[in-house]
Amino acid sequence: MRRAVLGAATALLVTGSLAVAPPAGAADCPSGHFCAWEHAGFGGQRANWSGDDGWWESYIADEDSSWANHGISGPGIKDHVKVYSRAHQGGHMTICLAPGQEVGGNGAANDDGDSHTWARGC
Repeated sequence: MRRAVLGAATALLVTGSLAVAPPAGAADCPSGHFCAWEHAGFGGQRANWSGDDGWWESYIADEDSSWANHGISGPGIKDHVKVYSRAHQGGHMTICLAPGQEVGGNGAANDDGDSHTWARGC
């Protein structure tokens, strides 16, 4: 026990911080991707994209219930994700996610996405 505490204290002194595991409810979405799940709370099948998609696959189109934006941010980079209710970014925008944002459920956007695009803002 004493060694574990000493090791953690040494890591804190050397790095200035301790590595912290992600929260239990954090969405499992690859870095650089936008993800959508068929169930609230990041459950069921997941679809993920690193770019725009004008026509979602049938298993996720109109079946999306939770979302995560794990895109890359930086100057001039399109790092927000806009989800639309129709193919090819048609219809209305159902939800927009800022960089790093995870939404485990949203009644207004539930089961309404058909396409998305990366943008510089919402």
